[in-house]
Amino acid sequence: MTDPTVLVVILNYRTAGMTLRAAGAAVRAMEGIPGGIVLVDNDSRDGSFERLRDAARGWERVRVIASGRNGGYGAGNNIGIRAGLPDGARPDYVHVLNSDAFPEAGAIAILRDHLSAHPEAGFAGSRILDAEGAPRHSAFRFPSIGGEMEAAARTGPVSRLLARHVIAPPIPEETVAVDWLMGASVMMRRAMLDEIGLFDEGFFLYYEETDLCLRAARAGWKAVYVPGSRVIHLGSVSTGMGAWRRTPRYWFDSRLRYFVKNHGPAYAAAATGAHLAGGLLWRARRLVTGQPPCDPPRFLSDLAAHALSRAVGLGSR
Repeated sequence: MTDPTVLVVILNYRTAGMTLRAAGAAVRAMEGIPGGIVLVDNDSRDGSFERLRDAARGWERVRVIASGRNGGYGAGNNIGIRAGLPDGARPDYVHVLNSDAFPEAGAIAILRDHLSAHPEAGFAGSRILDAEGAPRHSAFRFPSIGGEMEAAARTGPVSRLLARHVIAPPIPEETVAVDWLMGASVMMRRAMLDEIGLFDEGFFLYYEETDLCLRAARAGWKAVYVPGSRVIHLGSVSTGMGAWRRTPRYWFDSRLRYFVKNHGPAYAAAATGAHLAGGLLWRARRLVTGQPPCDPPRFLSDLAAHALSRAVGLGSR
């Protein structure tokens, strides 16, 4: 029996140098594994495609393709998945790797081996570490009304009351099934994708991997956190999330799309109301304790305004 093949997809947007570092780490982690790597330039228009193409000539089993348009994270990765292996063959597994994520030796093989040994698993996700080697949250519960309230309130009594709904529970130390996995380093079974479809391209950025995992769970597939697979992830290099002065509209669009698509408009409105209530509770607590803000400026008012504008827009149709 031949070993299963793995396709690593790395999406680039104006971070060619970082993407080449990630690709180099992936090349080393793919040693001895049948398959290949595809780098997708997501219409950077800054010379990234040419730089990636020229550098990739020095690697075997690596090809570079241009998306032709920037349709977002899901659309760009879908282009790489559909392209298949460098020889055009379909892989058994697809490993989505962020352009600022660097797998350690064995990281890709460990995910592949887990999926091979557990046919009920559709996803296997890595243990994500920051630049200093500290673990980061990468295994989550699905968003819910209670989870929105807890995440925004950031208050002990609320968190204890809503413990079953905490979106980011303590980081697991052992291999365990979870609701959804961060897309920075996650391997997916191609047979599962054939069944449920690829990333929903209606999400420009954020919530697309959450949506994909929920669709898979509803079809009976498991998502598994595999901490033996270790990946360094710098985080938000392409999106600039850590330096946001205001939360961009596409984040609010993606959040609302996730709730409306998967739970309906009434649930989405309740989830937004819960987040607003939790956020107000947190701000009241800050007035007493003097703690610094945790959200980008005007986050709650932007969230409320976005929800209202979408509700008015839907109601006028």
